[in-house]
Amino acid sequence: MARRLKEVGYPVTAVYDVRKSAAAEVAKELGAEACTKLARVTELSDIVITVVTDDKAMVKIFKGADNLLKKARGKVFINCATVSPKTHLEVEKLAKKAGATTLEGCMASSITQAREGTLYLMCGGDKAVFEKMLPLLQKLAKDLRYIGRTGQAAQVKALVNMVMNINTAGLAEGLGLADALGLDLAMVREVFSQTGANSRVLATDGEDMQNRDHSCFFSAAHAAKDSGIALKLGKAAKLKLPLATATFAQFTKMEKAGLGELDKSGIAELTFRGRGPKRKPRAKK
Repeated sequence: MARRLKEVGYPVTAVYDVRKSAAAEVAKELGAEACTKLARVTELSDIVITVVTDDKAMVKIFKGADNLLKKARGKVFINCATVSPKTHLEVEKLAKKAGATTLEGCMASSITQAREGTLYLMCGGDKAVFEKMLPLLQKLAKDLRYIGRTGQAAQVKALVNMVMNINTAGLAEGLGLADALGLDLAMVREVFSQTGANSRVLATDGEDMQNRDHSCFFSAAHAAKDSGIALKLGKAAKLKLPLATATFAQFTKMEKAGLGELDKSGIAELTFRGRGPKRKPRAKK
């Protein structure tokens, strides 16, 4: 995203990452400062874009001992991570207290689209802030939509990922069973694409599942986290979500098996015969 913004004429002044070497590399490339303190990022910037791992990390960057809200008056924070709606609301409240504003910029798509400026963004927050940020957002996204007040974009993103994860788990089971039946998987994928079994996940993950190419664009650990967010929303709404529950269990199983950093397509490792983590042999008595 930083490379894309620099490419289309925005001055990128600061880069921060918990992986200091990554921040230093990108900062050098873009002529930015590789900041070692979050407060320095805000000091150097008018607009700060955040992408973090989970709710805990999101709260930490806005509320920790070193946080983004020092010297934040008048600044805008566009928060793109998939975190719970309540965390976006908490961050909005903290930012307002510091004289700053926030906007949800929940992302669909992945690394390639971020680099090319063809993301799908779901935005939430004050509509005036959204409209003010629109020229920048349009450089990052091919499609974007204003969803509503803060928290609502996060709700929609949770639903997007819930359904995507269910589709991914279902595809892995279908291809795993096809493989066990001795069917030609390329043929099966083609039939899927021409029938009601078709899905976006088939296009992005089907061949990877067949070839065991699980280079990470969206990790199984993130899939587990996002399915968990959706389940919490379902529980609050007093709804039972059996498919989301089963999918969450599968991605959690991947994490426990040490496969959490594989792409979500790696769920096929749990469904294809002869794959998956090797079990340790039982010790002889």
